[in-house]
Amino acid sequence: MTKESKLILNNTAEEMNLLGLEDAHLRLLEERLGGRCIVRGGEMVISGEMKEVDKTEKAVKELLSMIRQGHNLNPTDVSYIISQVEEGQDSGMADTLAKVFATTHRGRPIKAKTLGQADYLESIDKNTIVFGIGPAGTGKTYLAVVMAVRALRAKEVNRIVLTRPAVEAGEKLGFLPGDLQEKIDPYLRPLYDALYDLLGPETVQRYIEKGTIEIAPLAYMRGRTLDDSFIILDEAQNTTPEQMKMFLTRLGFASQAVVTGDITQVDLPRGHYSGLVEVQNILKNIPDISFHYFTAADVVRNPLVQKIIQAYEQMEAREGRRDRS
Repeated sequence: MTKESKLILNNTAEEMNLLGLEDAHLRLLEERLGGRCIVRGGEMVISGEMKEVDKTEKAVKELLSMIRQGHNLNPTDVSYIISQVEEGQDSGMADTLAKVFATTHRGRPIKAKTLGQADYLESIDKNTIVFGIGPAGTGKTYLAVVMAVRALRAKEVNRIVLTRPAVEAGEKLGFLPGDLQEKIDPYLRPLYDALYDLLGPETVQRYIEKGTIEIAPLAYMRGRTLDDSFIILDEAQNTTPEQMKMFLTRLGFASQAVVTGDITQVDLPRGHYSGLVEVQNILKNIPDISFHYFTAADVVRNPLVQKIIQAYEQMEAREGRRDRS
């Protein structure tokens, strides 16, 4: 059974935002959802089979809601909304993705780009310890830094502590040139980059000099208690169970921790078990500790990255292999 649906467009700017450069967004909608879309006279007419029209209409309504909340659409946004509609996601996605969690040092608003990211940010807001587990490109580390900076700005904490295993295979830094800081900086660069985006390089350097921000290899956490701190452990799949326990027991009063990692990318030497893999079973039922799992749908890099991740997941499912630890 065929169907036709009409949606009103408020103005030319809204129409151009919805259609995309050279109608790229329109082509995506038609190719993925099947409904035929024609825009004329300030309205969009969607026609085709009933199921195709219903899905296309639902996607367009979500995209229009995003536009009307001030969002400038790009093909990644359109592709993501289409994917969620294909999976049967309920309406209201645009409202979830419209919430501003923080701003960069240049004033750019920071919002979740996927529903998975929105859930992750809300989880950090509500829990003392949060584990963000999933593939590269899902924003798990950057968003953790966003929430740390937000807490610092709101004076909920007095400092931010960022740490990660210094190298992927056991923190063996001796063969690298330079002093200790020069040896570890390349491994901590993603954390610096996130801070620079949020606070600006000058503010970050000033905070580091004052001790308000500390960026250090995981080995430096041993024997410490961190009060009034927002602590992030990045690349946690490359911690041993002993290192993971050591890190989690550093948590002091009025502190919060986020642990991020990808359990499919364990680079520990063969025979060493990942602390991030183990901790999921140990802490899964403890209140105020939350585990958030990202999927390929949360990847906000080139759409091809999603397909690569999905191909690897399918291969690993066939082989019954969850990680390389």
